[in-house]
Amino acid sequence: MKKIFLVFALIFMTASILFPQNNSTEKLDMKEAVISLLRNTAFGGFFPKSEEDKAEERAKLEKSIQEKYEIKLHDIQIKSVPLWQNIIMICVGLVLVYLAIAKGFEPLLLIPIGMGGILANIPVANIAAIPVVQVINNIPVTISAGGFLGQVYTFGIEAGLFPLFIFMGVGAMTDFGPLIANPKTALLGAAAQIGIFGTLLGAMLLSAYVPVITFTLRDAASIGIIGGADGPTAIFTASKLSPSLLGAIAVAAYSYMALVPIIQPPIMKLLTTEEERKIVMKQLRPVSKREKVIFPLTVIILIALLLPDAAPLIGALMFGNLIRESGVTERLSKTAQNEFINIVTILLGLSVGSKLAAEKFLRFETIGILVLGLVAFSMGTAGGVLLAKLMNLFSKDKINPLIGSAGVSAVPMAARVANKVGQEANPQNFLLMHAMGPNVAGVIGTAVAAGTFMAIFGVF
Repeated sequence: MKKIFLVFALIFMTASILFPQNNSTEKLDMKEAVISLLRNTAFGGFFPKSEEDKAEERAKLEKSIQEKYEIKLHDIQIKSVPLWQNIIMICVGLVLVYLAIAKGFEPLLLIPIGMGGILANIPVANIAAIPVVQVINNIPVTISAGGFLGQVYTFGIEAGLFPLFIFMGVGAMTDFGPLIANPKTALLGAAAQIGIFGTLLGAMLLSAYVPVITFTLRDAASIGIIGGADGPTAIFTASKLSPSLLGAIAVAAYSYMALVPIIQPPIMKLLTTEEERKIVMKQLRPVSKREKVIFPLTVIILIALLLPDAAPLIGALMFGNLIRESGVTERLSKTAQNEFINIVTILLGLSVGSKLAAEKFLRFETIGILVLGLVAFSMGTAGGVLLAKLMNLFSKDKINPLIGSAGVSAVPMAARVANKVGQEANPQNFLLMHAMGPNVAGVIGTAVAAGTFMAIFGVF
């Protein structure tokens, strides 16, 4: 694995020299950020917009439209990049397919992403070309139908549908019972989100002190979501804030999700003692059907009021969970868990892979994203473990700190890793259900963090 990462680094460092880098700086006004966040809640009426604010918002809207237009114009132009660049990206796609098949690293997504990258870089074929629609006399006219992958991307990623569909399926497959039975484990899921905010700062530091790397605040926010180890949320956020970095962010997010069994155990063992890993937790109380039905409805209402920007993700997740727990929609639940999520997974992977274009991926920024993603994931793992240790100082019922590592959103892989490491210390210790509490809380936490970023930086 180390050799693979070294090869990637050498490839990107060599190729990046040939691509121009942007040099722009951006500052965040904390007061304006807080006000922007509050305005995007149910309490927004207490912060009315002045005429200056409205004018500034219109200016931002126009700027955002112009930026989207320039990105779209750049994407639809036929590019004549050197053949060797296409060959490099085809090799990258082949490596992703190899890791999925030979090593078993997240095969359900890495295979479609790898194939999408291969198809997108076939010269002349233009498979990833996006559709071109022009409005003539108020009537939309299709100028070019685009390529197959371009059509899928426009429909599913650009519109933000595929990540939401994935969340529906995840909700239908998730049991929130462990979280309901032991609510304090939600704090561990929250602690694991430190990787997101730490990475945002890291991205800005890289941009400030490494001349060849440039990230805007919106870019940094999108990269930070990798720390939650939540691929759909990372894709959804990047598609809204940093579409030009979508390919690299998606590959990094899913790569580190696949590497959970490799990355997490050394960090968990470093931060805990043998005795802490042997802690046996009490069996969880039974959770009634009523509680399981009320939970998703309550979460949807609270999130919609407090953070509407996160409502699409959380709403899709809780809708999927509601059809699972209601007991009267078995057909819908089974479809969401199987056929529906499988179809969307295929299309999501192919459309993400279509953004692995050479001119966008072979840059120093890509190296920065890969490095920051690893740092973010490690910080999230450490944050959950350390908070569990802190809670044990004040808690009557001791918590095995290993379950704190499951606060990242990789469901249920992170919970399984916590259980495995716990059984290595104590073969009679079963932590899986306990670890599912912070695991599913991490999913909610990552979506809330994404919604917070979108509320602060604005999505038009």
